[in-house]
Amino acid sequence: PCPGLKARSALSPMSLPENKQEEEIWVPDRGENETKADMGSKTWADLAGEMKIFLWNPEEKTCLGRTAKSWGLILLFYFIFYTCLAGMFAFCMYVMLLTLSPYTPTYRDRVSPPGVMIRPYLNGFTIAFNVSQPSTWQPYVDSMHHFLAAYDDKVQEEKNIECTSGQYFIQGGNESEEKKACQFKRSLLRNCSGIEDPTFGFSKGQPCILLKMNRIIGYRPGAGVPVRVDCKVQKGNESDLRSVDFYPGNGTFDLMYYPYYGKFTHVNYTSPLVAMHFTDVRRNYLVPIQCSLNGKGIINDLNSDRFLGRIIFTLSIGK
Repeated sequence: PCPGLKARSALSPMSLPENKQEEEIWVPDRGENETKADMGSKTWADLAGEMKIFLWNPEEKTCLGRTAKSWGLILLFYFIFYTCLAGMFAFCMYVMLLTLSPYTPTYRDRVSPPGVMIRPYLNGFTIAFNVSQPSTWQPYVDSMHHFLAAYDDKVQEEKNIECTSGQYFIQGGNESEEKKACQFKRSLLRNCSGIEDPTFGFSKGQPCILLKMNRIIGYRPGAGVPVRVDCKVQKGNESDLRSVDFYPGNGTFDLMYYPYYGKFTHVNYTSPLVAMHFTDVRRNYLVPIQCSLNGKGIINDLNSDRFLGRIIFTLSIGK
């Protein structure tokens, strides 16, 4: 018996750490259960009451956990902070604008040669109509009259001056001074002026199309030689386009209308035009036409830009 007792007494110290370890393991679990039980015992009314106290505590006079003084200080801080940011931004913009001129772009070394555009331009670059149906071509005629209103001879004589043809009209002085503009009268377009033929040839199946170069400040096209316009069939049979007349002259942009000084100083400036009178085009057929600028420094063969130095449109003239 004595050895047995000794054995049990010898084993009993080994069991004590296990019991303690079990107690250490299960005590946190009991605490978590009690916490969950406490949380689960709250009703919606209790939660609403706590939220109401958080929003406004009448005893401590706090809103969202802050007193009026605390809110005032934090709002004052952010007001001063964002005011300083806005002031720094405004100062930087002011300094940057001081370096820019409202009349002339600072950098013009990467400006491309001018693009071109046509009139009338209503529904894309397809001009389709039937000669025997006025309703199909009247919108084009109205668009042309509206566009050429600024080119009326009386308007040009009142606002602009006569210039020397064949040379650039260079104007010195301060860049903020108002510049004079040369007259471009619609009567220069002759058969495409809309004066003798108010329908611009559409009623006869011989439409007039106007072409103009986009404005570029300070640009002098042609390097002293007037830029010329020509037209051809883009794809297909060249006989589809048998005759084209150009106005004024032989379809050139006179040098006296250049350079352009910008809309702030060149107030009455009207872009020069070249009228293309298509007197003999294949009927009842889609004829793709390409009209290009030709002159020194002009680029008209760039595939990635169909408007740079040229324009492509389609004529469809029905009976």
